[in-house]
Amino acid sequence: MSRQVSAARRTTFYLGTVLLVAGGLVFASLFFTVAVVAMGGPDTERVIPSFVVRMILAAALLLIGGALRAVGARGLAGSGVILDPQRARRDLEPYARMAGGMVKDALDEAEIKTAEAGPERVVMIRCPSCNRLNEEDSKFCQECGRKL
Repeated sequence: MSRQVSAARRTTFYLGTVLLVAGGLVFASLFFTVAVVAMGGPDTERVIPSFVVRMILAAALLLIGGALRAVGARGLAGSGVILDPQRARRDLEPYARMAGGMVKDALDEAEIKTAEAGPERVVMIRCPSCNRLNEEDSKFCQECGRKL
């Protein structure tokens, strides 16, 4: 499995980002238009057709940009465009590795030990009288009560 995202997927992701930003700007311009009309600006009959066109353009740019970003980040199968579990696993591998790395970093920062560190060693003391294993800080056997 590849640990790197391909150049085509990166390009798709960044193109989607550009389209999202452009859609957001067009969408924001709609509010500017409403404010200008509300303050007695240009004739409403001239503004409404361009307002509707820009609203449709903003929606299209936002939808297409979001879809391209998802495909760029997760690949075709990983984003659900192609229904192939094996390919989805390959497509999501760099993305999942990144997310897993972030979780590991958070656990390390919180000083939480993971299974990767292995089980913690426990020292036990065997009672010479009854052979029971006792914790290392025990003064007396937990079975027979003899001093250790």
